[in-house]
Amino acid sequence: MKTTKFKFLMFLLAGSVFYASCKKEDTPPVVEEEETVADGLYVLNEGNWGAGNTTLTYYNVATKTATTDYFFNKNGSGLGDTGNDMIRHGKKMYIVMNISSYVQVTDLAGTHVKKIDFKDAGGAARQPRYAVAYKNKVLVSSYDGTVAVIDTASLTIDKFITVGSNPEQMAISGDKLFVANSGGLNLVMDSTVSVIDLASYTETFKIKVKQNPNAIVADNAGNVYVACIGNYGDVEPGLFKINAFTNVVTYRNDDIAVGDMRFHNGFLYTTGGYLGGPVVSKLNTATLTAEGTSFIKDGTTITTPYSLDIDAENGDVYVTDAKNYTSSGEVFCFDKDGKKKFSFMTTPGITPTRVVIVR
Repeated sequence: MKTTKFKFLMFLLAGSVFYASCKKEDTPPVVEEEETVADGLYVLNEGNWGAGNTTLTYYNVATKTATTDYFFNKNGSGLGDTGNDMIRHGKKMYIVMNISSYVQVTDLAGTHVKKIDFKDAGGAARQPRYAVAYKNKVLVSSYDGTVAVIDTASLTIDKFITVGSNPEQMAISGDKLFVANSGGLNLVMDSTVSVIDLASYTETFKIKVKQNPNAIVADNAGNVYVACIGNYGDVEPGLFKINAFTNVVTYRNDDIAVGDMRFHNGFLYTTGGYLGGPVVSKLNTATLTAEGTSFIKDGTTITTPYSLDIDAENGDVYVTDAKNYTSSGEVFCFDKDGKKKFSFMTTPGITPTRVVIVR
């Protein structure tokens, strides 16, 4: 009797241990569900300098509706002053705030993740301008003459790389970063492109171009294209083609003004510069000249083409219209043949400057 009872008790004990063990192992860990949004577009609206009115617009492609002041509605606070750039890298977005001097990191639903301050040791604003992504880093140019290296895991700045004066846009070709040094805030403007080795994150070379280089892109054949504004006087704009392997200028066109620029599928897509009219062009990369009078083929009128972005999957071209820089802007989507697909207003967003696709 005792033996039978002991065996029964041991059976119950073993069973309870087995059950507890199985229950512990079979119960999945609690994982926070990632917030998502429907396929759509984020538009960064730069706002007016010093007004603190940078906003984010979200456009739902399926419902064809735009949500205004999206970041404020999502997070209960505004973005700040003069948002110059916004990129997507992995499951995060990086919004570069120039006058407020920080980079706002969000998830793909637009929810605040972290604000990375851009101040020097003395507390002075570095004034970040543009960002590009490379592997597990995000690189940010700043008007103080540096490029910051942000680690995307810790969301902290690893180091600052000294480049030229008032750096603007950047482009990556192979294991090199090319930085347009504008010197735009100086009496004598810069006229160089810094070359940074991405293995050591150090500047290794400077390429001479024209005064005030701003927009810069790389193609998939080892070339980098640099648009220079000039000095608004006796030095006119120009467009340069650089061999990314040798760091040598291989071609230039001194009769073209380019504002913003993107490369896609063998062509350069550009907006007109300060000497150019309200035109969006498709340029031949060999001659750096326009294919026809305009990329837009259906007669759509854009008042002030401010910037453009391209959907790499289908070739759609997004052109932002700053209008008069004080009223609400507009975003146009064209197919690869230059025919309008749709457009939407960014009300109350002023000066739409960057489009990021989320799908």
